[in-house]
Amino acid sequence: MSTESARQSEQMGCYALDFLEIGQAQVAVVGGKGAHLGELSRIEGVHVPPGFCVTTAAFQRVMTEAPSIEVMLDRLSHLAPDDREAIRVLSAEIRGTVEAVAIPRDLVEAITRPIARLGERAAYAVRSSATAEDLPNASFAGQQDTYLNVIGCGSILRHVSLCWASLFTERAVIYRLRNGFDHRKVNMAVVVQQMVFPQASGVLFTADPVTGHRRTATVEACYGLGEALVSGLVNADTWKVRNGQLIDATVATKTLAMHASAAGGVQRHAVPPELQSRPTLADAQVLELVQLGQRIEMHFGSPQDIEWCLAGDAFHIVQSRPITTLFPIPAARDDALHVYVSVGHQQMMTDPMRPLGISVRQLSNAGMLEAGSRMFVDVTRALASRAGRAGLMDMLGKSDPLIGDALQTLIDRDFIPLSDAPAGAAPAANTPSPIEADPAVVDALIAQNEASIAAAKRDIMGKSGSALFEFILDDAKEMNRLAFDPQSLRVLMTGIEATWWLNDHLQDWLGEKNVADVLTRSVPGNVTSEMGLSLMDVADIIRRYPAVVGFLQQVDTDDFLDALPGLAGGREAHDALLAWLDTYGMRCVGEIDITYPRWSERPSMMLPLLLGNIRNVAAGAAARRFQQGLQEAREKEQEVLQRLRALPNGERKAEETKRMIDRLRTFIGYREYPKYAMTVRYFVYKQALMAEADRMVQAGVLREREDIFYLRFHELHDVTRGGRVDDELITQRKGAFQAAHALTPPRVLTSEGECVAGAYRSDDLPEGALVGLAVSSGTVEGRARVIFDMKQADLEPGDILITRFTDPSWTPLFVAIKGLVTEVGGLMTHGAVIAREYGLPAVVGVEHATRLICDGQRIRVHGTDGYVEILP
Repeated sequence: MSTESARQSEQMGCYALDFLEIGQAQVAVVGGKGAHLGELSRIEGVHVPPGFCVTTAAFQRVMTEAPSIEVMLDRLSHLAPDDREAIRVLSAEIRGTVEAVAIPRDLVEAITRPIARLGERAAYAVRSSATAEDLPNASFAGQQDTYLNVIGCGSILRHVSLCWASLFTERAVIYRLRNGFDHRKVNMAVVVQQMVFPQASGVLFTADPVTGHRRTATVEACYGLGEALVSGLVNADTWKVRNGQLIDATVATKTLAMHASAAGGVQRHAVPPELQSRPTLADAQVLELVQLGQRIEMHFGSPQDIEWCLAGDAFHIVQSRPITTLFPIPAARDDALHVYVSVGHQQMMTDPMRPLGISVRQLSNAGMLEAGSRMFVDVTRALASRAGRAGLMDMLGKSDPLIGDALQTLIDRDFIPLSDAPAGAAPAANTPSPIEADPAVVDALIAQNEASIAAAKRDIMGKSGSALFEFILDDAKEMNRLAFDPQSLRVLMTGIEATWWLNDHLQDWLGEKNVADVLTRSVPGNVTSEMGLSLMDVADIIRRYPAVVGFLQQVDTDDFLDALPGLAGGREAHDALLAWLDTYGMRCVGEIDITYPRWSERPSMMLPLLLGNIRNVAAGAAARRFQQGLQEAREKEQEVLQRLRALPNGERKAEETKRMIDRLRTFIGYREYPKYAMTVRYFVYKQALMAEADRMVQAGVLREREDIFYLRFHELHDVTRGGRVDDELITQRKGAFQAAHALTPPRVLTSEGECVAGAYRSDDLPEGALVGLAVSSGTVEGRARVIFDMKQADLEPGDILITRFTDPSWTPLFVAIKGLVTEVGGLMTHGAVIAREYGLPAVVGVEHATRLICDGQRIRVHGTDGYVEILP
């Protein structure tokens, strides 16, 4: 185990430190809880019961008395978090070993000396304080043990040993395994603190832990010791306070309380009937407590989860830790109210992004803001004007009703009042005028992009150092120009508006929902659907060669392409795969972040998709699927026009509809191209930046080439000029990136930190139905396959894919399924567009679908009406 903390505290010459000797920087010496208690003791006006910490040096000393633990820790580090039985057995063995160690005499003296000073007959709380506990990115709350009302030196020493051993409880071991903490690098200190015998206790959150609202404090209280509340034995009285005013209060019926026992420990007591429905705190006390919490929050610089006790008329603070579940707020340049909308929910990528990925994305759109390793756009100016608000709600409300409903909630509150200010760059605030169907317009836009990308590939060759970064900065302006080309935007919006027009008018005229879903099947020029069909063609070539198929089934490295030519049929397979990667290899899961590995960089990632096609799809299926979709679209067009002509004013309606169908089929395929072009360009940048990283590794500037992922673009530019990198900053950002995986990004976020949730407005749904957004018509039943990692996908024909989100890289999986359900998505996001083109019934935006639907369950997807049924 690491001895860094042991050396640090031994240099201080002690195994025990009084709270007043401790500051928040001493986590390695006294653990997170101990460091916070020491820091709390320094805050004027905050009453902290006196106590001391048994340092991590003491823990290290005890560990040296049991060398067999090293072997057990080695075994523990190789266990998977889900191997519960093995973890249970091994962690119990380690705890037993720690508890059996006799505490050395000098250590006993160091622990009992402060007890004698504070009072040997006093009662104490003995609490674990791990070095990976109560940290800004991981609270570890409840993972180790706490003992209350411990009396006498012998009992305190025994409970200190139990706290040391609790570093290896089953729950603590699993938590560390799942959060990437090395068992050897986590040490244990122990807090020994005089008990307070309160009439009431509880917790105070200085920000709302549910909504994230930073100006809303939540107080929870119960009679007696707070252990009853923490253990879930009682319902708490709850108050909410915003800006110094009580805005909500709930008084619970409290039948039990925990109090200290005269013999030590705690015991339950019945609450007298006359007190059960009485508030545990007066309103004035609640406000006093919240003010105290604000003082503590200001001192620590972040919202706090505070444990408190009320004894007599005084509040005592027994712990304060950061609230680690709050989603961060984008940095603003003023103190005004702002509203932010998630980019990831529109791009079907809600996983965290690394600093380099975010900063490169910002090169082409400086208006994107960062928070929680995700990207947001500020829509405040759009909401503040009538035109901007109407355009924003029309676009986002149709695309993602949950975003639309959340924004409507803020509008109803008058959160951003209307003003005469210009709308700003709001989506659809100034919708470009539509254009008539003309395939040449699309061809010209694609040709323009391809010529620009070819020039970028040519001109970036040989550039390094500052010249490389200056080139990328200049070229990003060209990428931005193409992305926001007025003609390109007109094509995009013409296709989207044709979709909306057809669905709205044909439902009104013919009573049929989502007719555009069939009309968009097998549209020309959809680069993402073509990618999936093209991989089916590659499968057709490879399936003819059993030796190649068998070899690919065993591949576990990324250099397999070099070995293919030596197999029967291997040259043909090699050339087909290489040609596919040349066209689509710059794509990957999470492709909007250039730091995510591309298929060309790790070709083994796409093998499950290829092998799935070989196993599940018949030869020639790509062409048949495309022709079938084309035929269905043509037949639907003729059927709709014929039905319209039979209506009053039928010829006019049919003529208008035909014009919209032509626009739809001409332009909607282009919907996928701008992102593809951006991804191609990003890969050009990435290849040059990785070559630069290799040079810096060789020069000893970087430890690893991937370290550049944790620097922003301008920071990396500075490193190339200065020849020095901040290794501590990179380590810190690696930790922050890992911690960001535990955060759930909201669709809508305010500058007050509130994550505003939207809801679907659906009626007449079957009981138990999971509601979402209907994006591709049809009804289908099948086996649900809940997939989180595309590499682990083991799909069979007829399966229904259930996942969090699908960006374009998931498209090859769509050929093997017959339905789609996602937690994230909108009407025009990639999964929805491809599902419609492939004719797959799909419902997106089904919140918590991957938790509510179990892998293997039979389900029914209602893609027309937007809900999912779990079948018996």
